[in-house]
Amino acid sequence: MTAVTKASRDIVEVGAGVTSRQVGERVALEPGVPCWSNRMSRQGRYNLDPGVKFFATPPVHGSLARYVDHPADFCFKLPDALSYEQGAMVEPLSNAVHACRRGGVGPGKKVAILGAGPIGLMVLAAAKAFSASSVAITDIRPDNLPVAKQLGARHALHQSNPTSASETVEALKAIFADGPDIVIDCVGFESTITTALEAVAPGGRIVLVGLGAEKCCVPTMQTVFKEIDFMGSFRYTNTYPTCLDLLEEKKIDCEPLITHRFGFSQDDVITGFDTAAAAGKTGAIKVMFNW
Repeated sequence: MTAVTKASRDIVEVGAGVTSRQVGERVALEPGVPCWSNRMSRQGRYNLDPGVKFFATPPVHGSLARYVDHPADFCFKLPDALSYEQGAMVEPLSNAVHACRRGGVGPGKKVAILGAGPIGLMVLAAAKAFSASSVAITDIRPDNLPVAKQLGARHALHQSNPTSASETVEALKAIFADGPDIVIDCVGFESTITTALEAVAPGGRIVLVGLGAEKCCVPTMQTVFKEIDFMGSFRYTNTYPTCLDLLEEKKIDCEPLITHRFGFSQDDVITGFDTAAAAGKTGAIKVMFNW
């Protein structure tokens, strides 16, 4: 299996009958290709198509290769002003844009993001681009919180007790009075889901993005008493054009998230993966391979 879901490339060849793309164009590759025969795909929610073929999801290989055969409909032309690295960052940004859409992030909304990893930071950037009035982000590790402030977080909170929700709930209620309108959980553990349920404002919305725990015990009565809309956000659908526009218009700067760059030799790739795996020591957020 080859790895990696994020890629931007030059087109070196097109298939017979392809007219939408041309040799020499620079493109960002959307990694999930649906079967189109499923009902969800026909409704436009192709991310929920059980037959989707997604990079680096067995048995489908990833894009960590010199050449990739990919459908033209999922190759999006890069604007001249964008780099290949920005093109690759459209994939994690797509997760964030989809989550913000699901949550109804927009002007006047107060948003709390749980988890300041790569996706949490991208959700922060997207929420700011969607004109949220105030955004707070929390994490049990302080490492990425300075980057969160750089991306526009009004509040970047270090949660010192990773197993307790009460500390974070109190901090968020102190910031947002009645609580945030929207909580986007980019972690998905029992403590963060509990935090979301207890902190969110009455009538608020919770979006679960993180896949930390398959099962957990949480105070579900809060969902009823506060009429909380609790929803999941899985990958993304119809986001690549929006993300390219946000990057081209400089409404989002993904550069602070790219912490390490490597070549494409076998040694470089191994070192790059080791660097990403040891993020606590290396400070890695996003690692790029270039050639």
